[in-house]
Amino acid sequence: MLERGKAHTPARSTQERDFRGLTYGKITPTDIDALIEYHDEKYVLIEAKSGNAQISFGQNLAFERLCDDLQNTKPTLLIYARHNIPTDKPIDFAICIIDKYRYKKEWYYCHKNVKELIDIFLKAAL
Repeated sequence: MLERGKAHTPARSTQERDFRGLTYGKITPTDIDALIEYHDEKYVLIEAKSGNAQISFGQNLAFERLCDDLQNTKPTLLIYARHNIPTDKPIDFAICIIDKYRYKKEWYYCHKNVKELIDIFLKAAL
């Protein structure tokens, strides 16, 4: 039986991805760490970085535009979080600390963990 919320094939998450064939000028694919589509009512997007790693300009622009576009259809929350989990351990996204988040086309700062903010967002009558 598969455990909900846990990677089904952890070895695949360490497999290198080659996007060189999908380069369009300076544009290359990016990924997002997590997506929650909640009961056809709301979206949550999560990107987490380790230590002092930064989100690149292009990645930030793509995520910001995606969030804003989705916000036009349903309430959407974009979370940028940080962790210091060693590479040989799984990242518990629920306890990652938020750097900033985007909601209704505005950026906000807080020091909650990811789970706390998502719980607030999902309970809010929007």
